[in-house]
Order: sequence, then C-alpha cells, then structure tokens
Amino acid sequence: MRYYEPAGVEAVLTRLLAEPSVSSGIVHHAHIPARPPDFVPMPAWLDPGLRAGLACRGVTSLYRHQAESIEAVRAGEDVVVVTPTASGKSLCYLVPTLQALADDPTARALFLFPTKALGQDQVTELAELSRASNLHINASTYDGDTPNAIRSAIRSAGQVVVTNPDMLHAAILPHHTKWFQLFEQLRIIVIDELHTYRGLFGSHVANVLRRLMRICAHYGSHPVIVCCSATIGNPGELATLLTGRAARVVDRNGAPTGERHILMVQPPLLDPATGARGSAQMLATRWALPFLKAGRQTIVFSRSRVGVELMLSNLREALRLGDGPRTRVRGYRGGYLPTERRAVERGLRNGELLGVVTTNALELGVDVGQLDVSILAGYPGSIAATWQQMGRAGRRLGTSVSVLIAGGGPVDRYVVEHPEFLLDSPPEEARLDPNNLHVLLGHLKAACFELPFEPGERFGTMEAAPLLEFLGEEGLVRQAGDDRWYWSSDNFPASSVSLRAAAEENVVIIDTTPDRPRVIGEIDIFAAQTLVHEDAIYMHESTQFHVDKLDWDERKAYVRRVDVDHYTYADRAVTLKPLETFATAAATGGDCAHGEVMVSSLVSMFKKLKFGTDENVGWGPVHLPELELQTTAYWLMLSSAAEGWRRADLDVALLGLGRAIQTVAAVLLMVDPRDLGLVSQVRSPHNGSPTVYLYEAVPGGVGLSERLYDRHSELLAGATDLLAGCGCESGCPACTGPRLEPDVDAKALALRLVQALRPTGERAARKAAGKTAAGAAA
Repeated sequence: MRYYEPAGVEAVLTRLLAEPSVSSGIVHHAHIPARPPDFVPMPAWLDPGLRAGLACRGVTSLYRHQAESIEAVRAGEDVVVVTPTASGKSLCYLVPTLQALADDPTARALFLFPTKALGQDQVTELAELSRASNLHINASTYDGDTPNAIRSAIRSAGQVVVTNPDMLHAAILPHHTKWFQLFEQLRIIVIDELHTYRGLFGSHVANVLRRLMRICAHYGSHPVIVCCSATIGNPGELATLLTGRAARVVDRNGAPTGERHILMVQPPLLDPATGARGSAQMLATRWALPFLKAGRQTIVFSRSRVGVELMLSNLREALRLGDGPRTRVRGYRGGYLPTERRAVERGLRNGELLGVVTTNALELGVDVGQLDVSILAGYPGSIAATWQQMGRAGRRLGTSVSVLIAGGGPVDRYVVEHPEFLLDSPPEEARLDPNNLHVLLGHLKAACFELPFEPGERFGTMEAAPLLEFLGEEGLVRQAGDDRWYWSSDNFPASSVSLRAAAEENVVIIDTTPDRPRVIGEIDIFAAQTLVHEDAIYMHESTQFHVDKLDWDERKAYVRRVDVDHYTYADRAVTLKPLETFATAAATGGDCAHGEVMVSSLVSMFKKLKFGTDENVGWGPVHLPELELQTTAYWLMLSSAAEGWRRADLDVALLGLGRAIQTVAAVLLMVDPRDLGLVSQVRSPHNGSPTVYLYEAVPGGVGLSERLYDRHSELLAGATDLLAGCGCESGCPACTGPRLEPDVDAKALALRLVQALRPTGERAARKAAGKTAAGAAA
C-alpha cells in the first residue's frame, strides 16, 4: 500500500480499515466524540497587567479547573490538579505565581519538574507570559547545565527558580544558607507531573520534600503547594504522602477535547498450538507508515530502548525505499545526549519532524506540539501510562487516532481482548513508601547535615530520635549538651544518595569511529550490562555500533560504527535468598509468606538475532560482575501440593504457575508487570520446599508484596481461571509463558498444581459457578 500525497487523519484511517491484512487484527474500535469547553470568567481581583497579558495570548476566560485551582491557591490551600494531557494545567500555577509577584516583587516561587526539559519549557512559557503582562520577572532554570557564572545571581535575585528534585536534593538544600532569599520569601512551590513520583523515585522525593519543609520552617516561610498530575486513582493520597500535607483535589476538567479514534489491535496468530503471534513492533511500523507518508505527525512508543532503534530502522528503511520523508523521522530515548533530545522536541514543535519513535521518555508533558497519531507497540504497563501516551496525539481540536498493539505478554493480550479494562476502569493508584528505611536513612543524614534535629522532632511521620541514635553508633551524628543532634562526619551525605536508581553511576558510550572519539550517549549500569557488554550491537538513532570494550571500573564503553544484519539480546539469570520473614500463613497445599529478600542477577551470555525474523544466528559469553538488589517479596511454599510429582514436571508446573500468578498480580494490583520479578525453585535451598517468589523490582519495595500476601486466595483463583480459560493447547505466552519444552503440556501441569493449592470446596463452587470477575481480570 503506497500513497505519498498529503491526506487527513480520517482519510488515512479509512484506507487502513479497508485493508484486510491490517483491519483483521482490530479487536475493538472505540470512537470518543469531541467535547466543548467549560469556561469560567476571569476573577475580578486579577492584576490588570496579567489580565492583559493573558488576553494577548488568547486567554480571555478560564477553564473550570483553572479557575477553581487559582481561587484555592489565593485562599492559601494546597491543591492537586488532575486533568488530562494538554488541558492547560500550567496556568493553574503560572497565574497565582505571577499574581503573587505583581503584589509583592520580593516574593519567591520554586518550580519542581522531574526532567530538565520540562523545566526549560516552563521557563520559556513563564517568560513569554510575564513579558506580555509587562511584569519584569526574573525566572531561571537551575540545573546541571546552568553555568557557574550565573548560579550566584539566581541564588540572590531569582524570583522563580525552576529546578528538578535531583538539584534540590544535592545542590540547593545542603547549601540553604546561600539561598536564604529564596527560603525566607517562598510563597509557592509547584510540583508538576505528580504521577511520576511513585515507587522508589517517589519515596526519595517525598523525603527531599520533608527536608525542604524543615528548611522553610527554619526561615519562617509557609508556602502553598500546587501539584499537577495526569489522571491517577489516588491523587489526593499521593500528594499527601509526597508533601506530608492534605491537598484539595481539582479534577473537573473544563478543557475541550477533539474527536478521537482508539483502536486495539492483536498481531496475527502464527501458530495456534503454541499461541505465538506476530511482532508488535513490526505491526506498529505497518500502522505508522501510511500516516507518515500522508504528512500526519505520528509518535510511536516502544517499551524498550532496543525496540526504539529497531522500529526506527524499519521505518527509515521503508520510507527510503518509497521516497518517503525518511530524514523527518527521529528516535528519542534515554541514552541520547541532551542536545539530541532538545533538537527532536524543537523539530516536532515547529513541524520539521513528521515522526518520532520513543520510549516513555516522551510520555511526560514536554511540549512537542500538536500530534495527530499515537501508536503504542505494547501495553505500557498501566492504564494511566496508556492514556498519557495516547494523549500525546489530539492536543488540538482536530481528529486524532490512537492505536494500542498487544505485545507478547499475557497482560497485553488481556488488555486488548478486554477493552473495557482500559476504557471503563479507573486509573491505577500510585504507590510510594517514604518510610522505606533504605531510602529514609540517607535523607535523615542529609537533613541532619542541613539543620540539627531538635529533641522530640519528627522526620515526616517517623520519630527521629531512635534513627539518630543508630546513626550516632555509626559515628555520623552526635547529641550535644543542648540535646540537639548534629552532623559529625566529614562526608557530604547528599552525594551518596541517588534519587532515581539503585545505582548512582552511568556508563558513558564513546564512539571511536571518527579521528577524534566522541561521546554519543550514556546509560545506567543495570542497562549497560545488557546493552553495551563487549561484542554487543548497540543501536543509536538507528545506527549500529559494535562494542569493542566495556571498561567496567571506569564506566566507559568504546564502540565503533558497523553495518550488520543482526542485533544482540542479553538476559539476566536471577537467584533469590530470603533474609527475613515478616509474616507466614498456612494455606491449602503449603504456606504463603512475605518478607525481605536479596535478589542477585548475572548476565552471562548474549544471543545474536537476525533483523525481521529474530532468528538466532549465534551467541557469546558476557563477563561482568553480579548485581544485587535488597527488596521485599511474596512467596508460596508447597508441601502436600507437590507430593507425587516427577521433578521435571514439577519444574515446568512451578514456572507456569509462577507466570500465571505474576500476570494476575499485575492486573489485580494494577501495576506495571515489570514491577514484579519471578523466581521459581523446585527445591528451595532456604526452606527445602518447591517455592514460587514474586519480588518487587525496586530496592526496599513499596508495599506490593504485603498486598499480594493479603490477596493470596484471589491470586490463586485468578491463576486458575487464566490457565483454564486460555484457548491454547498446551501452554502459550498468554498463560504459562514461552514454551521452553515443546513436547511438554505446561498448561495441564500448571493447572494441576494450582488446583492442588485450592480448597476442595472452593474448587467445586467455582467450577459450578464458572468464571468470576477475578478470572476475567486474569
């Protein structure tokens, strides 16, 4: 199918729907009609200059959520604004900030964004609005790219300081005495993209904000906090966990929306016996090409960095062969240099670029203009993230198209085959644990470095004294004669805490092809073990590089440009050791428990896979050190349920059961499947029994394991229905996972095992009643 002339979104979609090879995979086609705006007049108290500035930008009235937020902030209330992408959330904090500065030029505001790009966007928008309002506002970005020459000027004269949690943590709070003008006059704190502050990162940021509020109290300021978030299930609870203060939830969206088509697509079935289906990435390319050739701006999301490079290569090759706009399609992901990412953002805004292939790096609200089509190659892992990625298209009142293509995982298949899960279910709740001791102790050290702790003072919800006594035994703090706790070490504690990962360092990737080697990117050390090990094929902007050397100690990977017909894939071997059991309960056929575990992972080999077919054309060893993760887990220990089994059959059954439980857990808790790791052991060296572990993939965990332990019966019920209801013959990726033993009926073995773990009466009742909602969720 080749057509290169410009065409509208609906015209291209109509052609695709008429193409049987494309339309046959469509499981559901939803049409969401346009919605008009809900306007509210400008408040009478608004500064005349600000009112005129807004009018110059075409804003003569406010959307309902904007008006409600602005009035709440003026009344001194903390607010959390929860509306979809492109609904004008930024005015909810820009207007109160500019009004506060118009009333009192000595006032200060602090804007926090999770990424530097978002912060730079907002400085530009704030500067334009203040100029139009004839307000002379000193707004500056303070991040790692800020030149040293102007940092002192920002500290002394910056009325609006725009930064990110990392800089606040390591460069502002520890040096608060240099920032006294900011902290003495701080009126407004803005926390944008609130929904991103979950899990380990959110737990760290919550503790950074505890430190921030201590310092504000020290200088006598009591700022209002304005949070903005994409739609999540618990915005008020999350804002309270993050800031330690109750917030008013504003969620009545008044912004208009354009007409939207949502299509859920299943790749073609290749082998009914194994359940194998076609590649989501190849199908995403097929869907994207007609829109690109018709001049419609298109964004394609991949769940992995390798996926970005493979789809980018395929798109560029297809466009090259058809004389299409090849150079107007770019990649965007972590590992690209900041200058490359900014160039892509500008290209999308000004229309120079027609398409971009990205990871969730562009899921956040970076301004990339008004796109027409969003294509998701795989379920992003949560309802909230799916709507966020789909919302990247349709940022204007015209028609937009969003296509969700199921990946190979069972959760992907479930979401596509049950469209009501996405279209009708509430979004997930964001979870974090600020009192995770792996996180809290590092910030308690930093807080004591910044200001001494008073007798009886609390740090968030925790009593500080017992923890300070522990640190005192380590020689890090001391209690003086005034009973206050002081920092007593020569170390700079904030430097030892990384907010975003268990690993503090990145591996720099150096291209040695040119005469003068140059840095082309960087990645964290966990990803480096699978992406830039020696002899890997590393892909960057669809260009292939061979990794000649990985200097692990120096954190440098040396690569050279090549042109080969394959890419490399390395996987981790994972082992697990329980450290402490928090709770155990007797269950049918065994026991269930949750507690603290140590997870060790080792990359030992890689495969060479042919482009297009994924045919294995070779392999090689990987020699890298083992990495460790201390976290929490839920586990199931089998006793009578495992009696009478052949060891080989039990091995297959345990793995199949574990994968089914992992799938059900992701849907039941509404979390990304990647948040839960799986280990199965036929004979656990720690308890001597066959055991299935589900562990949390972040240091210390965020409470998922305890929730799984509490819902043990639901997990087994859902796993039973998932296995029994799957249409495959003997196991497939949608129930027991990829079949490692083609001649073994993994489905029957896993079903036999899970039924032995269910109470007899319950099994009979469920068999008579048929599938329940828990089974449907599986």
